[in-house]
Amino acid sequence: MTIFGKIFSKKTPKTGVISNGEALNASEIEQLIKDSLSHYISDNFPQGVLAVCQQLTITQSNKLNKKITVNLIMPFVCQGELDLVAQTLSENLERPVKIEIALAIKPVRQFSLGNDKNKAEQDSIQGKVANIIAIASGKGGVGKSTTTVNLAYALMCEGARVGILDADIYGPSIPSMLGLKNEKPSSSDGKLMTPLDAKGLSAMSIGFLVDEADATVWRGPMASSAFNQLLNETDWPELDYLLIDMPPGTGDIQLTLAQKVPVAAAVIVTTPQDIALIDAVKGIAMFDKVKVPVLGIVENMSYHLCENCGHQSHIFGEAGGEHMAQDHETKLLGQLPLDIAIRQDADFGESDIIENSAGEIANHYRKIARNISAQLFLQCDTASPLTATVAHKA
Repeated sequence: MTIFGKIFSKKTPKTGVISNGEALNASEIEQLIKDSLSHYISDNFPQGVLAVCQQLTITQSNKLNKKITVNLIMPFVCQGELDLVAQTLSENLERPVKIEIALAIKPVRQFSLGNDKNKAEQDSIQGKVANIIAIASGKGGVGKSTTTVNLAYALMCEGARVGILDADIYGPSIPSMLGLKNEKPSSSDGKLMTPLDAKGLSAMSIGFLVDEADATVWRGPMASSAFNQLLNETDWPELDYLLIDMPPGTGDIQLTLAQKVPVAAAVIVTTPQDIALIDAVKGIAMFDKVKVPVLGIVENMSYHLCENCGHQSHIFGEAGGEHMAQDHETKLLGQLPLDIAIRQDADFGESDIIENSAGEIANHYRKIARNISAQLFLQCDTASPLTATVAHKA
């Protein structure tokens, strides 16, 4: 029996009526909702919703529809998951229940963006970007940039303020994927560049500054310097998450990022193919050596879904990401299908996640985005309910 089955097992199908025939009053309904949230367990809520909820208010309408609104302040994105909880509550209470999420996302690491020697100028930038997450892969061709863009949009659809930095100095593809090809950033003060806006997403890329052909001929030190400038000399707005699309491999850019940038965590993108998994393991090893936590693995092109019969074909192998996550004691954050619509959106600079935020493709990415956001809090934040505490005897 599910947790909701246990909670509602004493209630008859009548609206707001318990087994003895008496109607549930407002306080009983409120307590029932609190119990439901407290006992709801998932990977992102290992100790229930209320264990991480910072504030809870329940409003019950006296109007004809008798709508119930549950307002939560949460430390990570979770709207899509709790929408399903609200749906279950609505069905069992036979009253419309809506859960509305307000986000209070805090940095899991304290840092200052900015390379100015003047501390006052550094302090003016500090706090604008809460958490930097590196999206990396061991090799090219696994769909890392496409995944980064779609995850950024997915986080935004879940209510977060998101930016994206294209660190693939040698072959920037983010401008095309965002529909911003040939666009140039401006500057309000002549010192910092204003990031471009892509449907609400703040974006910066070397592709905005130089021609595509020029971006491929830089030497390692030049590329590292360019990356530093892109990050530190951009006038980022207040962001909950800045996703950095890393170049493939474990070279100069990766080491610069690890050594000079306070990255909160990393996510590894791979395909189920053996050769991709071998290189992805190297990416995990690199982040381990430089003390950057790896939140988990995203398995891209996991399967192809037949449009006619719905059969799943595992073209590049099966369960490779799952086995890799188990072997390296990390999480499989999600599996993405090989879908022509994803490729078309990337080529045309469009986003099905924005246009159809409740569609099947969007749901895949939004679920992974929720997993990334939640695992960043659960694994890295001292406020996490999973953080070990030290007891002192008197």
